[in-house]
Amino acid sequence: MTLSVATSDSDETLALGRRLAALLTAGDVVTLTGPLGAGKTLFVSGVAEGLGITHRVTSPTFLIARSYEDGFLPLLHADVYRLSSLAEFEDLGLLDRGADGAVMIEWGEAVAEALPPSRLRIGFRTDGEAREISFHPEGDWKDRDLEVVA
Repeated sequence: MTLSVATSDSDETLALGRRLAALLTAGDVVTLTGPLGAGKTLFVSGVAEGLGITHRVTSPTFLIARSYEDGFLPLLHADVYRLSSLAEFEDLGLLDRGADGAVMIEWGEAVAEALPPSRLRIGFRTDGEAREISFHPEGDWKDRDLEVVA
């Protein structure tokens, strides 16, 4: 079941991320797709808040990944936009590094072949501050109640 949610501003996008945090468990992989500036990092900031993380979430574009350990569930936030190959992603060991928490990967479609079959894909479309955010569960994610996010 695909779920689509419209948000009209940054606060609503953050709140949507906070609600998703309630569904996350250790080992979860979430991919985020959409154009630059669509709100992917903003959404991850909301997830981090929902996990009790107090550090400010910033884009990991130039670092590839940032870890946040101070919440009740660790969060690894990655941006694979700058990677040149699937092998480079695998060499980084991001899935292993984030196994004790949740892993959220911006531009995740680029490394889909290396990801577990059970994951949540989130797509972003934007028109200014307004966003349409769609949730596409795969594998075990299909058994989770995504309606609590809406």
